[in-house]
Amino acid sequence: MESSFAIIAEPHRRAILSLLLSSERSVGDIERELRLSQPSVSKHLRVLRDAGFVESRIEAQRRLYRLRPEPLMELDEWLIPFRRFWSKHLDALEQHLDKMDKVPPVKGKKKHEQP
Repeated sequence: MESSFAIIAEPHRRAILSLLLSSERSVGDIERELRLSQPSVSKHLRVLRDAGFVESRIEAQRRLYRLRPEPLMELDEWLIPFRRFWSKHLDALEQHLDKMDKVPPVKGKKKHEQP
């Protein structure tokens, strides 16, 4: 079984998830939007469904797919410590840049000019 990261690493699957973010879609809708073949879309939807990222329902003659947020929430929770790590570094960079903005420029040189 593929990991969640391996599943969403595939660009077409990410594109399908992005489409489903706004609304339910049929296979035909996804085909047209992404300009993919029906077998390709069906294959990617099967992988996403088996992994729990999407679910489907039948409406008349169509099968509609929609996003399931739970697997994405699990990935988001896993990413929290990494976000904190980067936030600290970005905060430190922002403070450093703020300090640089407050340093008066040397006479005769522009603020960001190299010597």
